[in-house]
Amino acid sequence: MPKVTQTKSKIGSNEAQRETLRSLGLRKIGHTVEVKDNPQTRGMLHRVRHLIQVHDD
Repeated sequence: MPKVTQTKSKIGSNEAQRETLRSLGLRKIGHTVEVKDNPQTRGMLHRVRHLIQVHDD
């Protein structure tokens, strides 16, 4: 399961990107969560790829 870390602020992003971060469970910069590896999650990660870093373990 990949781990996702928020690396940039959500200030200045649109509402859809903020909702996506919230759906992934990311709250603030430096917060790391483990997410399921499925097509829906991959799509969410792609939508906010400029705000996060993905660690495939």
